Amino acid sequence: MKWLALLAAVFACGAVSAKQPDALFYLMGSSKSVSSFAAHVDKIGLLVPTWYGVDNQGLVNGGPNQYVLSIAKQHRLPVEPIISMTAGRNGFHALLHDETAKQHMIASMLQQAEQYGYAGFQFDFENISWTDRDAYSLLVKQTAEALHQHGFKLSIAVVPNAPGHAGEGRFSKWMWRYWRGAYDLAALSQYADLICLMTYDQHTRWTTPGPVDGMPWVLNHLKYALTVVPREKLSLGIALYGYHWYTGDPVRDDGTEASNIKADYIDADESILLAQEQQATVQWDPVEHESWYYFYRDDMREWVFMPDAHGFRDRYALVKQYGLEGFCSWVLGAEDPKVWDELPVVQR
Repeated sequence: MKWLALLAAVFACGAVSAKQPDALFYLMGSSKSVSSFAAHVDKIGLLVPTWYGVDNQGLVNGGPNQYVLSIAKQHRLPVEPIISMTAGRNGFHALLHDETAKQHMIASMLQQAEQYGYAGFQFDFENISWTDRDAYSLLVKQTAEALHQHGFKLSIAVVPNAPGHAGEGRFSKWMWRYWRGAYDLAALSQYADLICLMTYDQHTRWTTPGPVDGMPWVLNHLKYALTVVPREKLSLGIALYGYHWYTGDPVRDDGTEASNIKADYIDADESILLAQEQQATVQWDPVEHESWYYFYRDDMREWVFMPDAHGFRDRYALVKQYGLEGFCSWVLGAEDPKVWDELPVVQR
């Protein structure tokens, strides 16, 4: 019976996935995002559009793009719209500690799900104080229980938070205080149906230039999440966009001067064109598993890091290697077109 023990060990270490990973894609309201959705709907397993927001009083506003919704229904594609905060960190704090406001929000979510035939909703609440950690877990519990009673699901987008504490540096402390510390992954995965681990934005406008989601960083956060989240509930974030770092205007609006390092989102089509225009050599980092390039303008170096189809393929392989539920990619319309060659048609 040694082969049985060996097979069990293989599954335990995540080397084999029992099913095709679920392909979750986020959708924005731009024409480019909608066009990408329409062109590739048969390779999308779950659509998560940015259709709803909620304020500090629990007032939910928004609604579906009827064109998108009709295509999704024709292809039997489940839709779980995002609901996000429209009143900032303080507004979200107020919502979390107002039982009446929370019930208003949950009631609106149920009404919209019933009316439009959604599979459920996804919470994408970010920029949360770490002191609201337990209050957020309670909101997820209350919302999930209400949705489940009516046959709907709740997924949660979370900022990755390895090593589970604030770390050493001041930037790491700031990240924990307002971005990472609010997510109790063990509690959230107990209540929610799916955890979307946003393993992207390793480097941002707040940091020096670097990979959007370098492989060692992704692996570190994935392995930490798997210590508390069941793999069948974990979806790995894969970035489809890049960042462009350059030196901005050092003169502020008030006339004072200060260092101004800029970093802008850049979609694949823009990134590829920029490299061509600047005659830049696109390079592959075999450690980070990410493409990048630089060029000079006005004698100043500019950096571009660009997740492309090569980087996507390597991270998609990671999803299968660890037997995860699937992956979640931000955002439709930003991707390298060759990404779609890596994905099968979804069997519905």
